[in-house]
Amino acid sequence: MIIGRGETVHYYKDNVRQCFLLIQGSVALHRRGDGIVLNSESAPFILGVSSQFSSEHLYVRALETAEIARVSLESFNQIVSQYDLWEHFSKLLIYTASRVYEHCAQISQMSAYDIIRFQLVELMQEPDAIRQNTTAAAYIKSRTYLSRSGIMRILSELRTGKYITMERGVLLEIHHLPRKY
Repeated sequence: MIIGRGETVHYYKDNVRQCFLLIQGSVALHRRGDGIVLNSESAPFILGVSSQFSSEHLYVRALETAEIARVSLESFNQIVSQYDLWEHFSKLLIYTASRVYEHCAQISQMSAYDIIRFQLVELMQEPDAIRQNTTAAAYIKSRTYLSRSGIMRILSELRTGKYITMERGVLLEIHHLPRKY
């Protein structure tokens, strides 16, 4: 199934828990209550298998046109068991847990500058299609609780200091981000 940029998909369809095979494109995992981005991934990836017991609080939004396949969670688990894919499955779980933990650790109890610094590095690691169509401020705002004005102030100072290059709000290059601000 093809989903366009900005479209959302949910983990339940007709009261059946689903997971998604991301075949092409990039998506972000959002928390339902406040819409904050918890993680973003690019194809190939499997979504929805590491949150088997709590996914009603999460949804997936396409960051660009993406191709996904829907598989019931029950079928996914049966395939893992039938084909003895436990090692591969455990690596996926470890990767996913590590990404979410890293995100949480980076945005909690850090200064606004430290959070923005981390998010700018993350943004530079996104695929070009995402990075070139997302302003740095929007990317940071969607993943943190920082105010837009605070984000804009720090980005402006980083541009003035020639630490980053941006054009129309899009991050083009990081020259050097100082450890302390």
